[in-house]
Amino acid sequence: MAFVKEDERSLDHGDMMPVVKETEVVPVCPRLDENNPKTSEDCIAPERFNCTSDGLSEALRSVASSQLWFMAFSLPRSSSLLSVTSQESASQMDFSDMSRGEDEVRRADEVDVNTQQEETYVAKYESEYIKCSVPLYQEYWMNAVKKDLHRARQKGFSELVTSVRLPSLKSTPPSSPAVLSPTEQHVKSYALWQELPQAKGLLGALTAPEIQLQEAMFELIVSEASYQKSLVVAMNVFQCSAELKQILSRVEHHVLFSNLKEVCRVSERFLQDLESHLRQNVVMSQTGDIVLNHQLSFKQVYVPYITNMMYQEALITQLLQSNKKFAVILKKLEKDPLCQRQTLKSFLILPFQRITRMTLLLENILKRARGCPNVSNLKEAIEAIQKIMAECDRNVQQMKSTEFLVNLDKLVDFRNVKSIPLITRGRHLLQEGPLKQLLVGGNHKVSVVSRKDIYIHLFNDLLLLSLRSGHRFIVQDHALFPENVCVEGIKREILGLPPNSLLLHLNKNHNKTSTSFILAARTLLEKEAWIKSLSSQ
Repeated sequence: MAFVKEDERSLDHGDMMPVVKETEVVPVCPRLDENNPKTSEDCIAPERFNCTSDGLSEALRSVASSQLWFMAFSLPRSSSLLSVTSQESASQMDFSDMSRGEDEVRRADEVDVNTQQEETYVAKYESEYIKCSVPLYQEYWMNAVKKDLHRARQKGFSELVTSVRLPSLKSTPPSSPAVLSPTEQHVKSYALWQELPQAKGLLGALTAPEIQLQEAMFELIVSEASYQKSLVVAMNVFQCSAELKQILSRVEHHVLFSNLKEVCRVSERFLQDLESHLRQNVVMSQTGDIVLNHQLSFKQVYVPYITNMMYQEALITQLLQSNKKFAVILKKLEKDPLCQRQTLKSFLILPFQRITRMTLLLENILKRARGCPNVSNLKEAIEAIQKIMAECDRNVQQMKSTEFLVNLDKLVDFRNVKSIPLITRGRHLLQEGPLKQLLVGGNHKVSVVSRKDIYIHLFNDLLLLSLRSGHRFIVQDHALFPENVCVEGIKREILGLPPNSLLLHLNKNHNKTSTSFILAARTLLEKEAWIKSLSSQ
């Protein structure tokens, strides 16, 4: 079968996305300020990160999922996989419970509907096989995760870890189960491959495993159609809303919706190619090839979108707390029947849910395709999607590191020490915390040890030693790490030092001289952690 490769297809000017280079870092806009003259172009999220390996699950932990958390009650309580931190709880803001006058909500509802949207997003391709029967992707995803949890209870908890992939990156909860329109109430929720008119005549010639393979491939189409349906709702109800545009700055609107339009266009083209393959041969075999044809466009839209998600979450929380009009308008928009009681947050999380779910769908196809020589490139397709997820992981981690450096740069005072730039590409924090600097004095008979608080910031390329004064850090010394830093034990008994002591050498400090510090940790465990970090190469 012949397929049109993504890079050969002509794109509308509005759909073009720059190729994401692995070494490219775009400046971060750490906070939104109406008095800041920067435009949305100045505040594009960085597209390359390199930090610790905790991954997306840690970096975007604020994007919480009450759906997954609710279902976790059926799992062992001892598991930490689905634990909710206080930060998650703070970010799980229920829009419907915010205190606002009913009269304000009523007035917002009375705004002329004709002024709500100044434009409408029109899909360039809609599914030929799955139309009114397809649910919103939130409902599809919810049912899919329920199946994962059911399988986990039967096969063990490790199965869930494999299935969910990045469990702490979660979706926002729907207010209540989705409400189907009158048309949808009379059709099946999910179409099956064997129900297609073209397939019914072939069922007798296929074995049960072959039919299961076709169903697994068809689920990729069904789920993509569901995903596209939700994206179009997000575009038309929220992103195209004239009311939201009136109360949001250009920067806020850009951060809130990012490149959602481009994500939607890529989904349309992917669905079009999948259904074109189905139209040409109802017994499908080339889903892996189609995914590979689209891997570049997936990377171009999903990497920047997922990288921007932490700013989406922070902005929504900020707007709900500080902009009363936003809260009122948002509640009104979420009541739109097209939303089926789903929140804005549940729509904004969709691209992350989709790219992670796609790996599972492809793995299910591969599992059922063993022994079928006609099914090609599935392993390569899975690896391609996993590489995209890994790049998203790196980007999010580096974004967090960059934001940390931007905030720290405002708090650091070099005062009597030669200043150095803190915000540097590739720099990330390894460890930080307070220690005691031990100053040994006295005479040959008696040693006197005095203590002074000192705070250490250890980065992958720099060591800062500071005195903490309130929220500020007065830098006392700094050195390049690891080439000019070494740590070792010390003969503490002779000097009367505590067991948690260690000796820190700076071979070349801020004024290019050699110096040493006797430091004491709070516990032996903390001492061992510092020695390990300071000895790292």
